[in-house]
Amino acid sequence: MGLQNTQLSVAASGLLVGSPAGAGATPQMPLDYRVALGLAGGTGLGQADRLWTATRTLNASANEDLDLNGTALTDGLGVAVALARVKGLIVAAAASNTNNVIVGGAASNGFVSWVSSATDKVTVRPGGVLALFCTDATGYAVTGATADLLRIANSGAGTSVTYDIVVIGSSA
Repeated sequence: MGLQNTQLSVAASGLLVGSPAGAGATPQMPLDYRVALGLAGGTGLGQADRLWTATRTLNASANEDLDLNGTALTDGLGVAVALARVKGLIVAAAASNTNNVIVGGAASNGFVSWVSSATDKVTVRPGGVLALFCTDATGYAVTGATADLLRIANSGAGTSVTYDIVVIGSSA
């Protein structure tokens, strides 16, 4: 069967309101930005066939390296999620966290095709979300045993952090 009818989307809406100029109308600028990307089942352009999602907790000052190409991650159907390409990555830090969730910067064999170098990291503050989407045929390459570890870390001591993660990709 595989992954079917997957939608990746980001939306922002709001209203910027200025100060009235004398007796004139109050200036306003609406914001309604939406981008939605669809993925069909498969491994090519606009396609994905693998999904892994979890809610995880890291102890104070701890980290974990998620092997995106190995057999350690299994999907909701019990199938190993061995990725060759990542098409969507979402990391959402729980609002109740005290510390930040750090994404990236694995000590070795890091999954780095989505950043410039192996030392690059993104800080996801409590209640924050990191979302990375790419629907082209290349996606973000995962190379087994050499570039397949996505590090997730707790930024500090004292308290644990909880985060949700969604990884959508293709096996080829």
